[in-house]
This record gives sequence, structure tokens and C-alpha cells, in this order.
Amino acid sequence: MIHIQHRTPRGAARFLFAAIVPFVVSSAPLLRAQPIPALKLIPMPREAQTGRLLQLDRGILIRTGSRDAEDRFTAEDLRASLKDRGIPSRAAGPVVELLRANTPAGRALLASAHITFDPAMHDEGYVILPRRRGLAVIAATSTGLFYGAQTVKELVIDGDQGDGHQGNGKGAYLQTATIRDWPALPHRGLDDDLSRGPVPTLEFQERQVRTLAAYKLNIYSPYFEHTLAYSASPLVAPPGGSMSPQDVAELVRYAAKYHVTVVPEQEAFGHLHHVLKYEQFSSLGETPHGQVLSPVQPGSLALIKQWFDQISKQFPSPWVHIGADETNELGRGQTRDLVAQRGLDQVYVDFLTQIHGVVQPTGKRILFWGDLAWHNPDMIAALPKDMIGVPWVYGALPNFDKYIQPFNRAGMEVWVAPGVNNWRRVYPDNNVALVNIQHFVRDGQRLGARGMLNTVWNDDGEGIFDEDWYGVLFGAAAAWQPGESSLQQFETSYGTVFHGDLSGKIDQAQAQIMAAQKLLADNGFRFGASNALFWEDPWSPEGQQDFAKLLPIVKDVRLDAESAITLIAEARAAAPLREQNALDALALGARRIDFIGMKFQFADEIAHAYADAYTQAATSHSRAFSDLAEISNANGRCQDLRDGYTLTRELFAQAWLRDNRPYWLQNVLAQYDMAIQLWIARSRQFDTLRAQLAKTHTLPKAEEIGVPVINGD
Repeated sequence: MIHIQHRTPRGAARFLFAAIVPFVVSSAPLLRAQPIPALKLIPMPREAQTGRLLQLDRGILIRTGSRDAEDRFTAEDLRASLKDRGIPSRAAGPVVELLRANTPAGRALLASAHITFDPAMHDEGYVILPRRRGLAVIAATSTGLFYGAQTVKELVIDGDQGDGHQGNGKGAYLQTATIRDWPALPHRGLDDDLSRGPVPTLEFQERQVRTLAAYKLNIYSPYFEHTLAYSASPLVAPPGGSMSPQDVAELVRYAAKYHVTVVPEQEAFGHLHHVLKYEQFSSLGETPHGQVLSPVQPGSLALIKQWFDQISKQFPSPWVHIGADETNELGRGQTRDLVAQRGLDQVYVDFLTQIHGVVQPTGKRILFWGDLAWHNPDMIAALPKDMIGVPWVYGALPNFDKYIQPFNRAGMEVWVAPGVNNWRRVYPDNNVALVNIQHFVRDGQRLGARGMLNTVWNDDGEGIFDEDWYGVLFGAAAAWQPGESSLQQFETSYGTVFHGDLSGKIDQAQAQIMAAQKLLADNGFRFGASNALFWEDPWSPEGQQDFAKLLPIVKDVRLDAESAITLIAEARAAAPLREQNALDALALGARRIDFIGMKFQFADEIAHAYADAYTQAATSHSRAFSDLAEISNANGRCQDLRDGYTLTRELFAQAWLRDNRPYWLQNVLAQYDMAIQLWIARSRQFDTLRAQLAKTHTLPKAEEIGVPVINGD
């Protein structure tokens, strides 16, 4: 997708803590809903009251009397998660019992607490009740029991030993609580771009699934343009950079254990250049080797049918996603005459209806991107009513009603698609992402949306998914929690919940990066700390224009980024934190933002030093030599910029290979190599000029060697 966004300025994250107001569970059938900011949980439950803390120095016992295989898996998953945190399974410790609501024990506990299990809770809801020796988790289904167990994981908290250090294992506690909880949206997912560069390993996808499930997301939707291997068209999928049928089978099997449905998205109209660039398929393109399948070519529908027939066999999901966004070439080639006769939007709607006709026999419900809500909302009514519209908008807008209501008026189911704003950036712009997610999901809930599909895009092929968890987890919270989810609550819980950081420094590091991004956005950089800015030559005409915008803020941007790096290191030194790969990615994002500032600063310092050297060449040789040594020497600015690229290259490659297959990585590393060579070549150029200065006491003008002119010199 091409991402046009509108920004609402926000300050850095807030770090405020409010006191919890307890309530009493009485004979009333419902717990009283209220904010509970002292609990740090993601998502926050609808209704909760905290109880006493139970120390886990003697371990913990996870128990279920169920013979259901899914319930037993939930118990084992909970045991394994706590074991990873140094908390063994022992009968001497507190007990967590997993119970079905229809068992005698479950019914008795609910009755004694005067808590009802409402119909709205049936599919995925759960109740947690304190017991003398621990907790009981009660649910009507295996899914609800699984989600209750995920909350228990977060109720096991690391103890503060009084010196700022965490307690793990014997220092951990079980926070007892009375909780009644169920989701606001039944379908809560993530659309993950597997076609614009990074293609994750199966191992990493399984980690994604585990993590999504832990925060109560129930859909993982891999996005394919050309990276799903099709047996009938093997030409397209890149070797080493696509999902094989064996990969799909394993991922689907694995995800099902975690109550996650894998919903494939295969683009079926636009975004198909990596198919149409092959001569075998080029005749199907609206334009030669273009992006869009031509509706007037019978082979287009035949290819779509072939794809989705295979998909229907490999993916048991009740849904498939056909994409169909940004068909910008439509009407410019083979359909030019048809569009002139019937109109662009009518031709679009007609072809979507034809796609529905070839996919619908597979028994899947069809999701499609809701671009029509922008272009011609009245045309949505012409589409088959069993299709599901997915409007996508990525700006920090105050209201999203106009993107949702056209589907309501057409009587069509709608899911909303916010985004984590990671595309084209060295680190996601969470100033935009959090507000986008908060408002879009809020408005979707109010207008009857049935689902949320949060989105991750890698438009320029440089995405590191481990940088995206902040926006992904807030999306999970917003889709589960009713109404408008609190940014403050999330921003002050993330570090503790996801990383086990009691110091607050990981939350502060995220806030510092958000502050740096906001400075850049407020000073004319649409994509904040963008990849384009990271690669830009500061001496190019564009680089000089950008430096003029950077000059007033560059020091503060660097200080924010460096503060984030320091905070991460301090938090790691204080305690063994969780999700270390995500912390590495956070530090990498901060380091790349800092380097953007350093690059422009040092390039300007080189220009000033050369201007002085040029002025002093004939009269003060020692000063001119000193200026040139500042530019290129053991500690020269050229070497600093070379070193900045080599360091981030190494860290980037490490981060990439932790998540992804090697496929595509060299395309990114080649850009690092070019940037490194640029500054090596410039350092050698200045070394040559130093030799010229020694012989002739002269230097060429700045413009003759590509250095920006300072003060007319």
C-alpha cells in the first residue's frame, strides 16, 4: 500500500500512576466495571479487583481436571511460560486451577462469588477468582480458558527487592484478583507483510503466533503478492523467500494450538508486479509488466481461481483476503475502452464481483481492502453482501466514521485496519500509530465492526518486525477492550508486561524515541526518522534542503535517541529482561535515529572545516592541516560516518536474521556498502588534498570537490 497519513501532534508518552479504587463483590450479578490503572495488564480486563500477593518462592501448581486436549495444552503452556521465568511447577506453591464453567466446581465457585457468566462471555470470556491458595480460572470454552491463562501469566509479577532490581523465580509473586472479562471485537488480528522484502522464518512466525495469542489476538494474516508457493505456477515464488506447502501446514497446525486462525491474504487484483513481470503472465497485466491484473483477460480469473483453490485446501480458515487495493493502473491499458464506457469504479466493482464468483465456491468468506470508501462509497452497495469490507486509513485522525459507514449502509460486515506506522522508517512512528489505532478501533466498535486487522507494511523492504511490537500490542489491547483504550495506561504498562522491566526505563526509552520522531514530524519530515533520510547524502541538493530543516532540532533529536539507548542499557543491566530481541531492535532504532542526526551534523562540520582550510591554505599551513585532519584522520568525521554505517549495518543484519530468511537482505546491505564506500572515498580524497597542500600550499574550491560552499568560499 501507499500510505498517506494525517498527523495530530502529540507530546511524548506520559508516566502517571493513579491509585486503584477497590470495589466489593456483593450479591449483585455483575462486577462493577471501573478503571483499574494500578494493574499493569495488556489488554486490561473489563472488570477487576485486586487481592493479596502470594509469593512464589516454593513454585506454583497449575491444575486442570479436564480431559479436553486444548485445556491440557493451556495448562502446559502456562507451566512452560512460568518455568521460563524461573518458577517451577511444585505442589508446595500456590495453585492455579483451570475449570470449565459447566463443571460442578466451576458452577460452585461462580455462585459463591455471586458472579454470572453472561452469554456475551461464552465464546472467549473468562472469570478469575481468588482462592485461599491461589486462583481459579473459569470459562465456558477452551478458548476462554486459554485467554484467562494468558491473564494469569501477567498476574505473575516480578518482585522489587527494594534496590531497584527485579526478583525472578523465588522473587516473583502471584497477584490474586477477581476478574470478569471478554472481548469487544470477536475478530482481532494482524496483517503481516511478507512480500516487500523480509520473509520471516517459520520459527519466527511461530514466535509471532505465541506472542499474538498471549495478548489475545486470534488472527494472523500473512500478506502475499508472490511469496506463497503455488504448485501450478512455480515460476513466481522466489527460492528461499517464500512459504512452501510444508511451511503452511506447520504454521496452521501450530497456530491452532494457540487459538489463532491463519487467514491468508493473496493479492488478486493490484500489487501483482512480481507476478506480471514474468513473460509467462505479462499478457494478464493491465499495462505491460505492470501492477494490476486486467479484468478483460479471461486468464486473470483463471489464475485467481487456481490460487484460491490451493489456498482453500491449505488454510482451514473460514476467511480469505483478496486484497484488491490501489488498482491505480486500471483504465490505463487493456481496459481503457471498457472504463470509458462503464466508468472506472463500475469496472472495479464488476471485477471484484467476478473474483467473488470464483472464490465463493471454496466456502470462504472474502475480505477485501475498502478503497471504495474513499473513492465512491455509493458503489459498495453493488458488491455481494457476504463480502467483508476492510477500510484502511493510517493517519492520526480524530474520527474515522466516514470510512466505516459506507459498509454499514450497504449492509456489509466491516473490519477496521489501522497500522503500526513502521513503513519507510528506521523505527515506527508511534505518535501516529497509537492515535490511529485508538480512534479507528474505537469508532469501529461504536459502528458495529466485527473485527480489527492491524497492519505491518515493509514498503521499502527494510522492516524489522521486532521493532513493531509496541503498535501490535496496543492494537491487541484496543481490539479487546471496549471503547477508547487509554494511551497512558498502555504506555505505562508496556515495559513491565512485555519485558518485565520494573524500572520504567523501557517505557521511557519508547517515549524518547516518540519525542525524537515528533520533533522531526513537526519540522517538515513527513515520515519522521525515515529510511530515505538515513540513506540520503547530506551534501546532495536534497540533503542540503533537509539539513536546513534539521538544523534547529538536530541536537535535541540526537539527545532523545541517545537517551533511549542509555535507558535500554540501564534497564538491561539492572535485571534480566524478557523479549531481548525486541530490545535489540528498539536500541537499533534509536541508534539509527541518532546516526541520522550525526551524519548531517558531521557533514556540515566537514564543510566548515574545509572552508577554513581553504582560506588558511596559503598563509597558515598548520591550521589548514589541522582542519583537514578533523575531516579525515584516525578520528576524522569521514571515518566517523563510515563507522556509523558499518556499525548499524552489522546490527541490522543481526536483527534481520533473527526474524527472517536471508532472502532480500543483500538488497539492504548493498545500500550500507554504498554509503560506507562513499565516505571511504571522501576520506581518501581529503587525504590526497592534504598531500597537495603540503606540496603547493593550495586547495581546490569546495564546489570543485563536491563539498557544500560555506560563506561563499
